[in-house]
Amino acid sequence: MEISILQGDITVRPVDAVVNAANSRLLGGGGVDGAIHAAAGPALLAACRDLRRTTLPGGLPVGQAVATAGYRLPARWIIHTVGPNRGAGQTDPGLLASAFRQSLLVAEDLGARTVAFPAIGAGIFGWDADTVARVGLGETLGHDGGVQLVEFVLFTPRLAEVFRRVHAELAR
Repeated sequence: MEISILQGDITVRPVDAVVNAANSRLLGGGGVDGAIHAAAGPALLAACRDLRRTTLPGGLPVGQAVATAGYRLPARWIIHTVGPNRGAGQTDPGLLASAFRQSLLVAEDLGARTVAFPAIGAGIFGWDADTVARVGLGETLGHDGGVQLVEFVLFTPRLAEVFRRVHAELAR
């Protein structure tokens, strides 16, 4: 599997699937979640409301993932995952690892060959960038399946630099 680390806007990536760092409500929010909802358009919110009405009435559990169509994004699918919120006492890095792992498994189920990830949990959920990079890259490097390219698309130059440094360390 090829891993690419980019600084930029995940909503414009021409990949099969974009991973959304969602909240359990699946109804939009700030950061990456808000940007994806805005770029994908109102049909995404309608699809998420439908998921909440049917298969996920209690919301998406932390560490799990679910897919919707990509709507107005270049990506065919959006994989929504919920990282743990350190500020709410969810400090188990295993839950963070599960968010990355489950997203890759959903991508496999969809037949996605290219996937773009944000820094799940590194925003308002309070995880430090180094931990997110180590967990996310570790799960990706350890994944054996049909995904051929994983892009980590980081919004800030600082996040991209942390991911590049950690990737260089882990790839040795």
